[in-house]
Amino acid sequence: MERNIIIFDGECNLCNGVVQWILNSLPKNNFEFVPFQSPYGQEILSNNGFSLNQLETVILIQDEIIYTHSEGFLRILSEIPKWNTLSKPLLWTPRFVRDGIYNFAAKNRVRWFGKSRGCSVSFQQSF
Repeated sequence: MERNIIIFDGECNLCNGVVQWILNSLPKNNFEFVPFQSPYGQEILSNNGFSLNQLETVILIQDEIIYTHSEGFLRILSEIPKWNTLSKPLLWTPRFVRDGIYNFAAKNRVRWFGKSRGCSVSFQQSF
């Protein structure tokens, strides 16, 4: 089975909480979670033209296609049975609306939830 990759900000408390929630909610773990600060995260970002200094969006690499912002988040949610009935219709919402809300939350996430010195999510797999 090919694993999909989720790249996230490992120092963001909100991001860490969401990743832990996803890990606990998935019936099977078909995602590889990669903090963007890790060497592997930096390699993926560099190879795909993303900034290496700051991550403004979750990045989902699924079937070799890169999804970001609300599209990436909603596609991740669609893998969780309890949430796919909500996430799939939201993908039909105009992107400018979805991304407007997503970008507002992303811009304020550290101010609202804080930042840690490192990734606080405990993973069962290694990078």
